[in-house]
Amino acid sequence: MCKWMLTNGASASSHLPRRCRRRCCLLLLLLVSSVAVTCHDLGQDMRYSEATNSSSSSSSSSSSSSSSSFSSPPSAGRHVRSYNHLQGDVRWRKLYSYNKYFLKIEKNGKVSGTKKENCPYSILEITSVEIGVVAVKSINSNYYLAMNKKGKVYGSKEFNSDCKLKERIEENGYNTYASLNWKHNGRQMFVALNGRGATKRGQKTRRKNTSAHFLPMVVMS
Repeated sequence: MCKWMLTNGASASSHLPRRCRRRCCLLLLLLVSSVAVTCHDLGQDMRYSEATNSSSSSSSSSSSSSSSSFSSPPSAGRHVRSYNHLQGDVRWRKLYSYNKYFLKIEKNGKVSGTKKENCPYSILEITSVEIGVVAVKSINSNYYLAMNKKGKVYGSKEFNSDCKLKERIEENGYNTYASLNWKHNGRQMFVALNGRGATKRGQKTRRKNTSAHFLPMVVMS
């Protein structure tokens, strides 16, 4: 457009006197300069508008992505067995061993197994101390099931660190009860009854030994 104005303006002004031609040239130069500046400003405005829209779109997309990322649930991790059902409850049970004995704690604190289903010393109160950790007490003798650092199973009149037992549900559906605080050579020690109903030393027990497996049976009132 500017080129057309200069070319046609020059040809038209050739028929005018010299003074008039000079004035016309000056007017044409001013007009061309004004048009050029306007075109330049318009171009800047268009580029600014495009940049603003692009930035706004990018920001909106980023915000949407961030919001989506924040609100999406975390990926599921490795499955962990939950023991929440063992926390904060009190249960009356009989612990029936795999060897077919009911665990009992007599009035003198002796721990052993009995075949008698109606033995009053085999009624046990199992109280959750924390998740997966319990205290087991005979209702009628008021002794706690305990294990000392030497692996001996005994009845304790008072609740202490020996009375904290880790309760775990095994794959066969039976429970195991291991000392929370004491181990032997890094191995857990379990409450167990042998084939005669006598307690075993914790050092001689293993999780997989059925002598350490007990089935909690609900006490019918």
